[in-house]
Amino acid sequence: MTLHCLPSTDITELPATVSNSTENPETQTTAPAEKSAWKTLSGLLPFMAPYRGRVILAGSALLVAAAATLTIPTAFRFLIDRGFSLPANVATDASASATAMADSGIAAGQVNSVFLGLFAVALILALATALRYYCVSWLGDRITADLRQAVYSQVLRQDPVFFETLRTGEVQSRLSSDTTLIQSLIGSSISLGLRNSLLFVGALGLMIWTSPHLASIIVGLLVLVVVPIMVFGRRVRKLSKDSQDKLADTGALANETLNAMSTVQSYVRENMESDRYSQATNAAFDSAIRRNRNRSYLTALAITLIFGIIVFVLWLGAQAVIDGRMSPGLLTQFMLYAALVAGSTGALAEVLGDVQRAAGATERLLELLHAQPAIASGKQSLVASSTADVAGLGARVDFNNVNFSYPSRPGEQALEELSFTIEPGQTVALVGPSGAGKTTVLQLLLRFYDPRSGSISLDNSAIDSLKLNELREAIGFVSQDSVVFSDDVYANLRYGKPDATDEEVRQAASDAQALDFIERLPDGFNTYLGEKGVRLSGGQRQRLSIARALLKNPPLLLLDEATSALDAESERKVQMALERAMSGRTTLVIAHRLATIVNADRILVMDEGRIIESGNHQELLAGNGLYAKLASMQFNAAEFHPAVEAVRVANSPC
Repeated sequence: MTLHCLPSTDITELPATVSNSTENPETQTTAPAEKSAWKTLSGLLPFMAPYRGRVILAGSALLVAAAATLTIPTAFRFLIDRGFSLPANVATDASASATAMADSGIAAGQVNSVFLGLFAVALILALATALRYYCVSWLGDRITADLRQAVYSQVLRQDPVFFETLRTGEVQSRLSSDTTLIQSLIGSSISLGLRNSLLFVGALGLMIWTSPHLASIIVGLLVLVVVPIMVFGRRVRKLSKDSQDKLADTGALANETLNAMSTVQSYVRENMESDRYSQATNAAFDSAIRRNRNRSYLTALAITLIFGIIVFVLWLGAQAVIDGRMSPGLLTQFMLYAALVAGSTGALAEVLGDVQRAAGATERLLELLHAQPAIASGKQSLVASSTADVAGLGARVDFNNVNFSYPSRPGEQALEELSFTIEPGQTVALVGPSGAGKTTVLQLLLRFYDPRSGSISLDNSAIDSLKLNELREAIGFVSQDSVVFSDDVYANLRYGKPDATDEEVRQAASDAQALDFIERLPDGFNTYLGEKGVRLSGGQRQRLSIARALLKNPPLLLLDEATSALDAESERKVQMALERAMSGRTTLVIAHRLATIVNADRILVMDEGRIIESGNHQELLAGNGLYAKLASMQFNAAEFHPAVEAVRVANSPC
């Protein structure tokens, strides 16, 4: 924000940090019906409500500053008409002038008091403007922080369908660039807009009081100016949103590429990715140029029309002074008020452009803020129903005629009439070819999605009737893609149990066969692991993920190929740890390495979303079905793998 005693007619561009979206329809959230900029911005009012005191204080300072500014022209009129205007027959020498001044009833002391009054007005204006600046800047920063927190919190509660249709890079951009536009609007543009609106209305009213005839001419001509300004204003808003959308492509593209640098470099595609980014940035630049060009047209049009009107009316006023129908002081007062009207109008034209841009950013943020997850939490508490868990036996799981298709692929059946039961304390493995629906089963248990038909129960309670946070607290999940946060080891492990003691953390690490390598790190458990755990090997990251799940100590453990990233020695150690961890809880395991699930209580063989075989390892081998075929392929392909060889020997008829 800039501090002005009198409004400036200079048109300056605020920092053009714009947000990211995308033109791809598959990456757009549902677009609401187009609304006016001010109606869109009204969505920010709930964020201003808690700070009414600051808003009132800023508004009061704004009124005082505007009133102080509007008193200045009247003071100049008084000085010119009563202090500096001499009778025409007075001599020009100093003594005669002083005598005339005395005769006219104005003493030098009165003139001095007027200037002292002007200085007092300027002081009031300065203090009020400074107070307004502080208050609105504080509001801009505070509301922007609250908005970011609210949007981010809402995004965290969305289901996977949301992230199938909106790239994470775009979400990040909206949280940063779009909120920066809103911060600029609240902390600067809105204040300037209100200030200049008050000056416009006040100066226009005082113009009418000063000279109704000249003011009526200005008002009549200003009405004709509004129409073209509004037309250009709408166009600027559309172009501003288009510019934001174009920049979304650059942000999402950069985010995607930087997260796949190893692939980019291994395929030697640096130049290709650089070209793609250049094309996206040039497209954003072209869109920004169109926006700025039209905004320049809007500013030039507003200033030209308004100043043209004022110059014409002032010419009429000069003619009135020449004819003796108006005093010089009155014309000076009218001219100053006209200058205030012109300056405030030019500033409002600039603010209008900022408002249009911020409206587009607000619309995109409100889309995220108002997005509702398809997965709604139930009301039933899991504690009351988890009798099996109270007994320390783990949870009971029931799938009953479950049918499911992914929202992004509604015509493709992922699960079809799937039914099975896992008793408390059992270890059940899911095997089958890729795309059979194994991971889908785990995602439905975690309620990342809901089935299209059928039901899923945990301890005889339908999971869609349970409180979502309690359901997920009762489940430990280890995915095949190990997740490590850019923090130290303690923070990564305590993600499973934030209030865990150091001893509990160490025990979980030991159970996951991770304690040895952790203690060899430079700072042990306090070692910073880097973004996505880049300072660890794949096997080490996987063991941290397993330790995190063990620390959570849930009644139901889901393992999605949890040993896929481990070498043979680490796999053997982790398998032993998992066997201890499985004791006293229900475990559902997805396995491609059949050697890791030979001791499972039951193995469910899936294909095309159906269970086609069920039994333990020996029963399924004897059945000579798909499981036996998969086992035969693995035994032949990995005959030197110690675990597989042990299974083969154990089942050999010799």
